[in-house]
Amino acid sequence: MSIETKTPEKNEILFVWFNRYAGVTIKTPSKTLVIDPVDVKPRDFKNVDAILITHEHYDHLDQSIVSEMHKLTQCMVVADPTSVRRLQNVIPSEKLCEVQPGSEVKFGEVSVKAEKCNHPPAATPVSFIITSEDGVKVFHTADSLPFPEMAAIGEREKIDVVFCTVGIAPGTSPETGVEVARLIKPKVAVPYHTGSTADLKKFGELLKKEMPDVKCLVPEVGKIYQVSKRM
Repeated sequence: MSIETKTPEKNEILFVWFNRYAGVTIKTPSKTLVIDPVDVKPRDFKNVDAILITHEHYDHLDQSIVSEMHKLTQCMVVADPTSVRRLQNVIPSEKLCEVQPGSEVKFGEVSVKAEKCNHPPAATPVSFIITSEDGVKVFHTADSLPFPEMAAIGEREKIDVVFCTVGIAPGTSPETGVEVARLIKPKVAVPYHTGSTADLKKFGELLKKEMPDVKCLVPEVGKIYQVSKRM
């Protein structure tokens, strides 16, 4: 079943992890946001309000895919400065929005806030906090390693679900992913950005041991998950 055919209830969001990297679709009751679409078929995304790009690396930004998805849906594209420069010839300027840490963009009642991202190989990386119209908060940390300010972000925002990189990106591991969760203190922690089921499993084991009050949701690619403020 496609996420396109499902609508979350009040106080819920739905998400799908659609590749082995940071590719995630987040659906609120009124909006559909697609983050870092690579290794996908643009025509599989029929209703998109915004594409969010965290940084310029090949596993996060594919200009041809973003361009095709925009042509099909007329969605907005929100991206870090380096990615904006790479997209400015394929996305109309009125549909392309540059963000840096501290920026906020609204799509109706849904807020997208850019935050810092500790991913040194990238030029101008950002992470995203998405707040649904009902106040469900999702922190997409992209390829970020832990950084001290995450604790303040977690305390300020009261995150419901955080995505934690556990592999592939330099320096990342199940251990660094758990440290991200420890700093943020979400209700739900989701490991991603790995092709290794062992990495996902180890994250779950470590999180259960170190943060038993945080629910671990180990995702399967392509499966629809629901998160609510009641969890």
